[in-house]
Amino acid sequence: MWKLAIEDAVKKTRKNIDRFGELFPHVSMDGKKYELNDNDDWTDGFWSGMLWMCYEYSNDPIFNVKAQKTVESFQKRLNNNIVLNHHDIGFLYSLSSKAQWMIQKNESARELTLQAADKLLSRWREKGQYLQAWGLKNDEIEGGRIIIDCLLNLPILYWASEQTGDPKYRDVAEAQAEKSRTYLVRGDDSSYHTFFFNQETGEPIGGATHQGYTNGSTWTRGQAWGIYGFALSYHSTKKLVYLETAKRMAKYFIEHLPEDYVPYWDFYAPINDNTPRDSSAASIAVCGLIEIIRYLKEDDPNAAYFEAAIQRMMKSLVENYSTINEKDAEGLLKHGSYHVRGNLAIDDYMIWGDYFYLEALMRLEKNHKGYWYE
Repeated sequence: MWKLAIEDAVKKTRKNIDRFGELFPHVSMDGKKYELNDNDDWTDGFWSGMLWMCYEYSNDPIFNVKAQKTVESFQKRLNNNIVLNHHDIGFLYSLSSKAQWMIQKNESARELTLQAADKLLSRWREKGQYLQAWGLKNDEIEGGRIIIDCLLNLPILYWASEQTGDPKYRDVAEAQAEKSRTYLVRGDDSSYHTFFFNQETGEPIGGATHQGYTNGSTWTRGQAWGIYGFALSYHSTKKLVYLETAKRMAKYFIEHLPEDYVPYWDFYAPINDNTPRDSSAASIAVCGLIEIIRYLKEDDPNAAYFEAAIQRMMKSLVENYSTINEKDAEGLLKHGSYHVRGNLAIDDYMIWGDYFYLEALMRLEKNHKGYWYE
């Protein structure tokens, strides 16, 4: 099943090269066509990552050529500081230039990725001891905000320390991971989407949400970011507390899934026939679970539990949520939700959902590990 799904993804991605041209896909707003942009959104690295992954699977040079062109675009984006006042630098450059370095050992790609790591490092707020998620330094509202998504941006910092031997990148990444563990993960293993701190003192103010149902609810994609993000921080630090946190968050996620093993957009959202799902959250969580299992002993009872959940979630995604039987579809994964409260792309394609769906398939079929670490 996984191989057929990968081959379908490769075919669709090849078609999308012609459809998208030099533009980058973001989300669909009608369930059919991707909205495209000029590489000025936080999601654009996922298209690069899909191209690199398709190239690795197929060895078709068309993917190599196109992926390299996206990296050139990311160089221009960094040179001109185009919409980079946010922490999603890791999403953008881990899956574009860092992926190229990992596959081809291209020195210019390595240098670009190190420049991107420096850009992310510039968001470190010394007084508060955190990476500011969005906006400019000292912004009245955003200046004190961290969000759980940042855990997937930290691998570019861990990588930069490994490449340069400079501990400053790792120190910031570990500090952010620890602050996220302390303040974003609740006692019952659920999570806040965001948390605010006093910008001058670093004193915690409180948890909140931006895309979830309520401040105290658990946004499913945020929980998935936590599962995968803490597992990746464990890989780079070998601190057991991060692996344990990833496992606890994974159990919460699995225990709160509906019958078909694909979550609604928020675990606290009222459920009726019209409640949106978020298939992208399931694909992210699967990647995180596969990563967790890499570090468990065979006799660990969690291993079988997590493996069963992986199989059920992926089977449901392929059979009930993918476009495997829709030859002309642009997206790979239906029924994703971008920002339900903001009425943006509800029940649509998400390019990150497509990317993590493909990464999960490649992990299962080819033992691929994504582009988060070497």
